Amino acid sequence: MKEVKDNFSTGSADYATFRPESPAELYDFLLTHVTGKDAAWDVGTGNGQVATVLADHFNSVYATDISAKQLANAIHKPNITYKEERAEHSSLADNTINLITVAQAFHWFDFDAFYTEVRRVSKPGAILAIWTYNLLSIDKGVMDDIINDFYFNTVGSYWDAERKYVDEGYQNVDIPFEEIEPPVFPMKKQWNFRQFLGYINTWSSVGHYKRKENADPVILLEERLKAHWQPDEVKNIDFPVFMRLFRIL
Repeated sequence: MKEVKDNFSTGSADYATFRPESPAELYDFLLTHVTGKDAAWDVGTGNGQVATVLADHFNSVYATDISAKQLANAIHKPNITYKEERAEHSSLADNTINLITVAQAFHWFDFDAFYTEVRRVSKPGAILAIWTYNLLSIDKGVMDDIINDFYFNTVGSYWDAERKYVDEGYQNVDIPFEEIEPPVFPMKKQWNFRQFLGYINTWSSVGHYKRKENADPVILLEERLKAHWQPDEVKNIDFPVFMRLFRIL
């Protein structure tokens, strides 16, 4: 089985604070395809952003992650059970889950082993929803040029190999279930400069850069953007969200 990579235990509090939440339109679309609401499994739950939404719609939610530090920052609700477990080997019983969600985590999994686990825990007709967002946009101009240069050049070589799956919106991964075509969901945020830089600091490539170079690359980005972004100014941030949706027969 693929070796586990835990890039997010360090800075887990920042992850909980600065990572954007998925749009309501995504959940509205997803829930129209779910035929039962007894139990959901949120895989790679991190700080439980998705699990807390699912808890309002399902009798029980099982939320797993490999990072105990991420789970320590999760929001608790009485019908959510958090577990420190691999995606490929959960303690769920066979044929018990109506919905499986994976938000911004699928690229870290051992794909074939995860598919086997999905088949084992799913009820007939269960839904598997996998989604990701990639590089944000602010102005379609000079600020985006600066951010793109930082993403591809400054920290480009510090991304894990799995990042390519995110850049491709998971479109080039063979997933052996019956696929349902979803739309691309807009995810719009309004952030000040501090919030934006806080989000950039959660990038795994930034963490790798800091550890390898003993320097903070975000300072370079901050200096380049200062001329275009006042400290208290709020800007519109656009993330494209790509989903792949499947029914498990």
